[in-house]
Amino acid sequence: MKKDLFSGVMTALTVCGAVLSMAVLFFIICFILVKGIPHLSGEFFAWEYTSDNCSVVPAMINTVEMTVLALLFAVPSGLLSAVFLVEYADHGSRVVGLIRITAETLSGIPSIVYGLFGMLCFSYACGMGYSMLAGALTMSIMILPLIMRTSEEALKSVPMTYREASFGLGAGKLRTIMKVVVPAAMPGILSGVILAVGRVVGETAALMYTAGTYAKAAGLMDSGRTLAVHMYVLSSEGLHIDQAYAAAVVLLAVVFCINRLSALLAGKIVKERG
Repeated sequence: MKKDLFSGVMTALTVCGAVLSMAVLFFIICFILVKGIPHLSGEFFAWEYTSDNCSVVPAMINTVEMTVLALLFAVPSGLLSAVFLVEYADHGSRVVGLIRITAETLSGIPSIVYGLFGMLCFSYACGMGYSMLAGALTMSIMILPLIMRTSEEALKSVPMTYREASFGLGAGKLRTIMKVVVPAAMPGILSGVILAVGRVVGETAALMYTAGTYAKAAGLMDSGRTLAVHMYVLSSEGLHIDQAYAAAVVLLAVVFCINRLSALLAGKIVKERG
């Protein structure tokens, strides 16, 4: 009787927590849409930014550029690190334990600390100044632990029978990893990449110290603001609050499109494997 009562209470608490989370998410999204959609206009999507139109197009371009650059630096490093930890390293060694503790510690560091590090290391010491490259390198360090840990768990979830079957057919270790293990773990790896993309797109503090806040479509060594920074700057000035809400709507749409495309890609990979 007590066991059934406890089970019922825990089920009710779980349902209430899920409903509350969905309600909060729904409220936030609706609030942003109600506040921002009325202020979307043709001028808001002009090619060049001015103080009159507060165009979001340069920020959209910079957001895509920043995301691609950060992933180009972080994904290969994170994936190869995960492959080393799962497939090659001695799981009981102190080095592996140190790497995992370091990755978990880096995951909990505030973004402002990453921004200060990127400013001192990349902007000043390496002479990059306020540039997209300095921001991308900083963001790649920030998302590296996330990609590494999710990739490691995805590789661990691949059954050992996959590896044994590949070895039995005469494939070497490297070929087995690249042709069997990594493709089987790809949906989990892509989940980590999606989370990393969300962090890059929504970051402000680290990019303000490294990429800057200049409102134009920036080149690799130019200063530029992403959508999140653009929204923050507009709201902090206090003169374009309505445009800041409109930028938030665009940011939501961009994040939704990126997540949707990633989910479709993951589904396609799983379907091809099946």
